[in-house]
This record gives sequence, structure tokens and C-alpha cells, in this order.
Amino acid sequence: MTASIDAKAVALIAAASAAATYLIAKRQFESKAVTDRRKLYERDQKVRFEQDEKSKMEGLPPGTKVDDIKSDGVYLWEVERLSKYFPSEGEGIENIMAALSEAGKGHRDGDTRARYNKLIGDHECILANIRRSPGGEEKTSAYIRAGPRAKLHFNPATVNAAIVTCGGLCPGLNNVIREITRALFHLYGIKGKVHGIQGGYRGFYDPKLPPINLTAESVENIHHEGGTILGSSRGGFDIDKICEFLQSRNINQLFVIGGDGTHRGAFKIHETCMERGIHVAVAGIPKTIDNDVDYLDRSFGFVTSVEAAQSAIRAAKVEASCNLPNGIGIVKLMGRSSGFIAAHATLGSGDVDLCLIPEVPIILDGPVGCLPHLWNRVKEKGYAVVVVAEGAGEELLGASTETDASGNKKLPQIGEHMKKVINEYFKEQGEEATVKYIDPSYMIRSVPANATDTLYCMQLGQNAVHGTMAGYTGFSVGLCNNKMCLLPIPELVATSPRQMNPKGRTWERILAVTRQPNARSFSRRSLLMDK
Repeated sequence: MTASIDAKAVALIAAASAAATYLIAKRQFESKAVTDRRKLYERDQKVRFEQDEKSKMEGLPPGTKVDDIKSDGVYLWEVERLSKYFPSEGEGIENIMAALSEAGKGHRDGDTRARYNKLIGDHECILANIRRSPGGEEKTSAYIRAGPRAKLHFNPATVNAAIVTCGGLCPGLNNVIREITRALFHLYGIKGKVHGIQGGYRGFYDPKLPPINLTAESVENIHHEGGTILGSSRGGFDIDKICEFLQSRNINQLFVIGGDGTHRGAFKIHETCMERGIHVAVAGIPKTIDNDVDYLDRSFGFVTSVEAAQSAIRAAKVEASCNLPNGIGIVKLMGRSSGFIAAHATLGSGDVDLCLIPEVPIILDGPVGCLPHLWNRVKEKGYAVVVVAEGAGEELLGASTETDASGNKKLPQIGEHMKKVINEYFKEQGEEATVKYIDPSYMIRSVPANATDTLYCMQLGQNAVHGTMAGYTGFSVGLCNNKMCLLPIPELVATSPRQMNPKGRTWERILAVTRQPNARSFSRRSLLMDK
């Protein structure tokens, strides 16, 4: 008995000793691993520091040079310059911030002229394609960088300008009008007039729509209001009457705020002025609430519209969650050819269960059908919220042959159709749905710009003026790769309206948020042909 106990004790002691030995060895190994990692990290940090110091001494940027990523040329998008065809009126005039310099006159410290911290050179540019992949030598286009230039083409003392807004409303229109006007008077100190053209292109010749005299004082507070103080309309383009107006008022700078159709009209004005020898710089400021002008990071007013759409989505959620049985709220948002507003409003909300956009066809039933998905979401949480872009569902309702004054196709009523088919589907399942339909389309475009868009509009207005004062013409201004650029209008409108990539990351994020089935493998064209 004693021997048996002794044997067990020995075994336990041996096991404990082995365990202790294992733990000690493990800790020693882990300690050595920690020490080795620390030494490796410290060595790498030392090598990086020495490389960075060497790079600084050689005038090179910090970082490791990557040999398998190369560029095979930069191709600058040229913008027409009036100085090639007309004598420069601003020769010898220093480009300074006029209003600030005027305020400092007579100061005891002498020269207090407010000079720009940086003036943009002729070939300063922003690369279009900033992504690079190993193994290839990629070519890239580049855009002229916007900003004040050293040489002025126009003499501020003889500048007369005109501003016109065309097409639909958009948050920030008044901001752009304000910033163009203020830049002309405050940054360049023009002595002429700024004419506000009322009612779009027809305001150039309609006697019922006389021009408004815009001053820095008259536009001081207009950015707090939605819409445009000039009014807007579609159509009305008459090139002969527009050119006659420009000549009769001695206008030498024209600012056109509008979408791709308006920009095509602006470029027609530019071409006609060049053909007829009319000395006018024509600048466009892209305006589209749908965010569908190509090459730009975003259009002004887009962020405000996405923000304004949140109240409609929240209202739809309240209606859906409080109205029994099977509450469903549908919100229709703008998005004629592209679903940027619907997609970003969905992502910004986090409460949406189904997002329908023009780029992805609507499949009602089957394995990737949106109706079974809605049924499941309602059964899971008692309600569901749907966001649909106005241009979605063409494969269901067919393409319209009617157009508006701007040549845009009239859209079928996809919101009402979705309400109808949802009710029918729930009845087929033996239950009733309570569907509430909200259409805030015109509400989200008529609100004042938020702080983000206000800042963007200021950049657009000022840089449009910088461009025209330097003699650029036939261009538009916008944010590209987070830098302000001047882009030739023909290139800008050639691929507009742009669409959201249905195989891109934004759409993947939509699927992750809504958990809806992915219908992107079906093409709209094939579905239309099958009908």
C-alpha cells in the first residue's frame, strides 16, 4: 500500500516537474521570440531612419523605391487660351488680392499688397490615374491645376462678366453665384459690371427677364437660401442672340452653371465666339445633383442632398415600424441615369433593407428576387425600408420615348410600381402589407448647401475666376483626386452621364448593409430583350 502511494507520488512529482520544465522552456522561448522581434523591429527602424536621412540629403522623398511600378508618360488635357488669338490686356499687371491690397493702402509700414502664397505655373497638373499596379508601365492623363496665375490676360479695369444658371435646381447654386461675384470684385478688383442672367439661356434675350446687376453687397447673404436668385430653366438656347447680348454689353467673361447639356451649350458659345472673333472667356461650373459628371470626385450639392435624404429615410422607417401589419416604407430619390444619391443615402442611413439603382437591374422574384428578400426582412424584424432611384426599373417598365426640354428621357413611375408589386406579393403569400411611399425628390435639391458643399462652392467659384482672368476658355472647373482642376469641356461631357460601377466597392458595401441579393450578374439589356 505504501509502495503504491510512493509510486503515485513519484509520478505526480515527475509530471509536475515535466510541466514546470515545459512552462519554463515555453516562457524562455516566448521571451526569446519577443526579444528577437524587438531586435528585428529596432534594426528595421534604424535602416529606415538611415534611408530617410540619405533620401533627404539627396533631395528624394522618404520611403522605399519600388522598381516594378513605373509610369509610361503623362498626357496633359490642354485648355484653350485666349492669349494665342487675342492680345493680352493684362500685360504688366501684378496678380494680387485686390480688395485686401486696397485696404492696406497708405499704411505706415509701406507696401502692404496682399500677394498670393503660390501662383500656379503653366504645366502644373494633377494626374488622373493615381493608382499604380506592379509589373506595368501605365500611361495617364493629367489635368491643369486650377489657381491664380502670375500673368493676367484681362485688365480688371475693363472686365464685364455674366453668370447664368441652367437646368434643375441643386444645393449650392447661390453659393457659386456669390463666390464668382465676390472673387471678381474682391480678388481682382474689376471695375465693370457682373450681369446675372435670369431664367437660364433664354434670359440672354427675353425682355421679360432683364439681367440683374450683381455686386459684392447684393450677394452677401444669398448662400443661406436654397435655389438660385437668378432663376433657372431648361432649353432656350439661341447662339446668335446670346452672342449679340455678350457683344452689346461688352462682356468678356461668361460663367455657365449647369449639367452636361448646359456645358455643351457653353462650349458652343466658346466655339462661336472664337469663330466670330468675340473676345470672351467661357467657363463652366458643373452642376448635377445626380453626381454623374465624369472625372470629378463629386459635384457640388451632392453631399447636401445625401444629407437631406436622411430625414425622408428616417420618416420611412418610423412609418414602416409603426404601421401594422408588415410595414414597409419606400423612399424615391433622384438619380436619372446613376444611383449615387440612392447608394450614398443608403450607406449614410444604415436603416435601409433594399436599395434599387439604375445600374443594377431589378429582379422581382426568384433566388435573387427583391420581393422574397423584403418578405424575409419583414419577418425578421417586423418592417423594412426601401430606397429606389428614379431611373431604376427600366427593364420592368420599359424605356420612355418622351423627352423634356433638355432632351432627357421622361422616367416611368418606379416608386409607385414598387408599392404595387410589394402589395401584390404579400397578398400572394396570404398576408397584407402596409406600404407607405415617400417622394422627397424636389425637397432634397431645394435646400441650402451644407458646410461641406459651401466650402466646395467657394473653391469652384474662385478657381473659375482665376481661370478666366488668366485667359483660359472653353473649360470647366472641378475637384479631381482632391485637387481643383481646369478641364476642357469636350472631354468632360464626352463620357457623361457616368454611372456607378455595379462591380465596385460601393455596391459591395450596399450589399453588406442591406443584405439584399446581388442582381448585378443580370444585364438590363438582356432583361429588356427578354420582355
